Amino acid sequence: MTAPDLVIRGGMTILPTGQRPADIAVTGGIITSIGSEVRDGAEVIDVSGLDVLPGVVDAHVHFNEPGRADWEGWDAGTRGAAAGGVTTVLEMPLNAHPPTTTAAAFDQKLAVASEKALVDFGLWGGMVPENLGDLEALHQRGVVGFKAFMSDSGIDDFHRVPDGVLAVGLKVAARLNAIVGVHAESQQMVETSGDPNPIAWSHARPAAAEVDAIRRLLVCMRGAGKSVRAHVVHVSCAAALAEVDAARNKGVSITAETCPHYLAFTEDDFERLGPPLKCAPPIRDAETREALWEEVLAGRVDLIGSDHSPCPAADKQRGEHDIWQAWGGVAGIQATLPVLITDGVHPRGLSFERIAHLTATAPAQLFGLYPRKGAIAVGADADFAIVDPEQRWTFSAKDLQTRSGLSAYLGREFTGRVVRTVLRGKTVCVDGEVVGRSGWGQFVRPQSHISTIMDMSNGH
Repeated sequence: MTAPDLVIRGGMTILPTGQRPADIAVTGGIITSIGSEVRDGAEVIDVSGLDVLPGVVDAHVHFNEPGRADWEGWDAGTRGAAAGGVTTVLEMPLNAHPPTTTAAAFDQKLAVASEKALVDFGLWGGMVPENLGDLEALHQRGVVGFKAFMSDSGIDDFHRVPDGVLAVGLKVAARLNAIVGVHAESQQMVETSGDPNPIAWSHARPAAAEVDAIRRLLVCMRGAGKSVRAHVVHVSCAAALAEVDAARNKGVSITAETCPHYLAFTEDDFERLGPPLKCAPPIRDAETREALWEEVLAGRVDLIGSDHSPCPAADKQRGEHDIWQAWGGVAGIQATLPVLITDGVHPRGLSFERIAHLTATAPAQLFGLYPRKGAIAVGADADFAIVDPEQRWTFSAKDLQTRSGLSAYLGREFTGRVVRTVLRGKTVCVDGEVVGRSGWGQFVRPQSHISTIMDMSNGH
């Protein structure tokens, strides 16, 4: 029998069936064996004392290229992914120029990403009032879903969808068996100007605007047919999740994600840090954060994505004296696992099995990448985030991969660190040093929703 290419030996492995000590054999980038009798391979990595999680599938990132490579770009963005244990990213359609709202724009983005990405990637398509006739072509290209805004996006070439257009778009997506990701804030309930201090921004976008938008989304879904599916992105509060949960309990196919910055920070941090923490929906008060953690622990959050959305440093810095002038978005792709371990595992009892589900298995299943991605299982891609759960460290400028050099997480102390990231059997980051090469990342497209359900039911 030929020796495997790689063996990961001695770690606590987080499997779909639970965590246990297990060695992992890899051949040709695929997991070929898991157990206690795995023979040595051409390369053996000793991970004794460490936890081996499936590589993170980050379903919500913005890399801004083509057209705005100086904002982040695929190189910097996927270097950050590798440093954070993220082996697959699903990149959003806006902020690139042109936005991914046509087949031609998709082809442009795919060409750039294929040349530069260090990690595997899927692409979201956009849903705007002007492109409902383009959705089928985007679907055929292999987008993971369609992103729509119920409030203004802040981007001139990516318009929000009025409820009537959203209802039609949901119907088109349902016919294609595609999912629609929705930025759910009611434009009518948010203020567009105010006092210059950060708290004014938070109060201008209340939790009630999220609740109202989700309720309107649910109304739009009613006429779209039984196969309609919607996913609410970056939910910031338990009240909004309650709307999703109530609908799901009635059989509606709706899911929701939250982000590490809503779990890590409060308004007090926003007041202290200012523009690097400006985002929409905004960072909320400590009571709202604790209620959101309770939702995570209770299993009412479907997945966690970073909503990594950087910009040039100058676009943040211009908001130092007036928060309304700063670009909104948090650079956080490296922080998802450290936040969940530091603030979830140690003080709140969040399990590593649950982290694996929230950050890898659930997004892979929802967006049709499972069982190739999302779990440590024989036949799956050999994607691993290897973490030291007890390592204490401070996030410093030398750790940060984002092009702007700005992040709200700089200076934050963590307990739990990604020490190695493996993508399809190749180490792309080790001990904070990114060693992957541009172009190693592969484009991944969703399987049909039906085949994914069949795979899951067969125990994969």
